[in-house]
Amino acid sequence: METIVPFIDLRAQYAFLREEVNEAIRGVVESAHFVGGHALEQFENEYAGFVGADYCVGVGNGTDAITLALKAAGIGSGDEVLVPANSFFATAEAVSNANASPVFVDVDPATFHMSLRRAEAAITPRTRAIIPVHLYGRAMDLKGFEALAARRNLTIIEDCAQAHGAEIHGKVIGSSGRLTCYSFYPGKNLGAYGDGGAVTTSDVEIAARLRMLRDHGSPQKYEHQVIGVNSRLDGLQAAVLSVKLRYLPQWNEARRGHAKRLAAALDGSGLLPPEIPGGKEHVFHLFVVRTSRREELKHSLAAKGIQTGIHYPTPLHLTSAYQALGAPGPGSCPVAEQLSSEILSLPMYPEMSAEQIDYLAEAAREFSSDNCLEPELVHLSMAKG
Repeated sequence: METIVPFIDLRAQYAFLREEVNEAIRGVVESAHFVGGHALEQFENEYAGFVGADYCVGVGNGTDAITLALKAAGIGSGDEVLVPANSFFATAEAVSNANASPVFVDVDPATFHMSLRRAEAAITPRTRAIIPVHLYGRAMDLKGFEALAARRNLTIIEDCAQAHGAEIHGKVIGSSGRLTCYSFYPGKNLGAYGDGGAVTTSDVEIAARLRMLRDHGSPQKYEHQVIGVNSRLDGLQAAVLSVKLRYLPQWNEARRGHAKRLAAALDGSGLLPPEIPGGKEHVFHLFVVRTSRREELKHSLAAKGIQTGIHYPTPLHLTSAYQALGAPGPGSCPVAEQLSSEILSLPMYPEMSAEQIDYLAEAAREFSSDNCLEPELVHLSMAKG
């Protein structure tokens, strides 16, 4: 069947931005400043100002953003870093790439964020850092983690790959000034036309170290003070991101409006939609529902032209890569493990129409009705987490 509700529609977004994006790309091509140059400096300044940090350092992708942030913070061999068990693989992979060891922590069953209680229990004498993930676009309340980090002398490095522009306690994520890492993969709320990433901070020395690390450990050409990597945000991507940044607040507001409409339409369907917090706390990079019949729902929606995704089908500690490295087995992170079999990401993007949202909701409700799903049973099942 033809696709009626795509999971994301980047072509619709480009149609809206066509003239501005083409002009921005033309400017970079005509200047021939493809690596570094004015477009990169402009975006770094704009994005630092947007999040409320003093510095933004563009890098090649979101994985490198976390890896280089860890290295800039002096974290490496022999160190342990706490990461949530329910996140994209890159969160843990970056720790491994920095020669440190990820320690997998279970998550909260309501917010899906790292559990503070489980994090504190996971700390050992080797623990040096915590990477909270603002998962699915929801800003994570870090007050408890900040207190924990202060007591145990730990560094907090935030993974904000999915929550560009989200706010908590009236402040945009990144305004704390600590190391905050972003991905600009095309499907993100703020996405480039290829890979891209950035780290924001308000520490001038850390920012300088990040710039060296992203460019072969070199503060200037052919002077190499440390062993770095080649991970630079190129001028074309920076120019595209500058254009898109102008629209990010209104796109995030559209996502929140769509999420409220969809959640209301799913009420009583037997599916458990995400919490809809007030204000700008959630920017709904993903709209994730829970159901005990995930695979059947996915296939039912696909048959009606609705694309879906699963974020994520395997908890990090149970991936083949980390099982081979001795990560704990099944049962060690029970909430994340239960989520992995129940979560389904429904379409969510600014350009969705009201008709698409209603069609999606009706298709989900029809599945629930046909399969006699009862909201009370679903909620009781979820409460076990």
